[in-house]
Amino acid sequence: MNEILEFIDKGKDFLENGQYEDALRCFEQAIIMNPNDPDLWNFKAVVLRSIGRHEEAIECFNKSLKIDPRDKNAS
Repeated sequence: MNEILEFIDKGKDFLENGQYEDALRCFEQAIIMNPNDPDLWNFKAVVLRSIGRHEEAIECFNKSLKIDPRDKNAS
């Protein structure tokens, strides 16, 4: 579980610093390890939206909502 947290922390840092491709890689690795975490899909969606990949971002937000319909961060 620590490895997932490392990917999440690195991904957040990359996202804050505008290093979107690196952030995307981190969140994708975390998703591979835990595909049922809606927060990970939201992080990926935010990165994709930031780089103009809006359709993919919507798919990720929808995936998050499918996992947890009450997830207000995905709406």
